[in-house]
Amino acid sequence: MAIERKSIQRGGIKSAGYDRNNRILEIEFSNGKVIQHTNVGEEIALRFIASSSPAGYYQDKIEEEYPLKR
Repeated sequence: MAIERKSIQRGGIKSAGYDRNNRILEIEFSNGKVIQHTNVGEEIALRFIASSSPAGYYQDKIEEEYPLKR
């Protein structure tokens, strides 16, 4: 099942979406690369998607904290 992503268009991030049931945060970067982080809590995912600085939030709260699935 595809994860519906919301357009972000800031800080090198094109879009992101969250699968609540499977706790997967999917991120599409401006260069076309798409990654998924697993075991991400809903609050963290929603804060990232709504952030005025998503790239900084990603680096600080998500990148090294949650398993990566390409």
